[in-house]
Amino acid sequence: MGKLFVVSAPSGAGKTTLCRRVLEAVPDLRYSVSYTTRPPRPGEEHGRDYFFVSREVFQGMIDRGEFLEWAEVFGRYYGTGRGWVESQLEQGLDVLVDIDIAGARQIRERMPEAAFIFVIPPTFRELVRRLETRHTETDEQVRIRLARARDEFAALDMYDYLVVNDDLERATADLECLFRSERLRLERQRGFRRRFFEDAD
Repeated sequence: MGKLFVVSAPSGAGKTTLCRRVLEAVPDLRYSVSYTTRPPRPGEEHGRDYFFVSREVFQGMIDRGEFLEWAEVFGRYYGTGRGWVESQLEQGLDVLVDIDIAGARQIRERMPEAAFIFVIPPTFRELVRRLETRHTETDEQVRIRLARARDEFAALDMYDYLVVNDDLERATADLECLFRSERLRLERQRGFRRRFFEDAD
C-alpha cells in the first residue's frame, strides 16, 4: 500500500516550487492534480497544473461523492479526486497532494494514516516580502492572504512535519528526506524478509 503525503502552506511560502523539485527527485511518486473552478494563470495547463472546470461540473462531482476533499478558497472551489488517489495507493505508489488547510483537515479525518507536512518561510516578515514582490495579487488580496496565513499557522498542530523554506536547496532536501524516510518503515518493506534468504541455499 502506498502512502499519501499532504503538503500545505500559506501563499508565498514556496510550496509549489518545493513540490515540483521533490517530484523530480523521488522515484515512483505521483502528483495528484486538483480540480478547481478558478481560471488558469499564465503558463498553467489543464490536466497538468489543475483540472479547470465550471462551478456546475464541480458541484456535480460533490453531489456524486467524487472528492477526497474539497474546499472553497477566495470564492473558488478546489478538490482532490478520490478515485485516482485511491487507485495509486492500492498499487503501492506514493501520492503527493498539494492543498490548503481546509482540505488537509478533511483528509486528516478520512485518512489519518497520511503524512501531513506544513511549509513556511522563516519569518512572517519574509512571507510579507514574498507576497509583495511577486506582483500577482492586488494590495487587498495580499492583505487577505496575510490575514489567512495567521489562521493557517494556528492550525500547525494538525500537521506531522514542519519544513522551513529559508533556503530552497535545504528545504528541498528536508522535504525529500521525509518522503524517503517514510519508505524505510518496516511496514513498507514486508517483502524484505522473504527476499533476504532467497539465495541462501
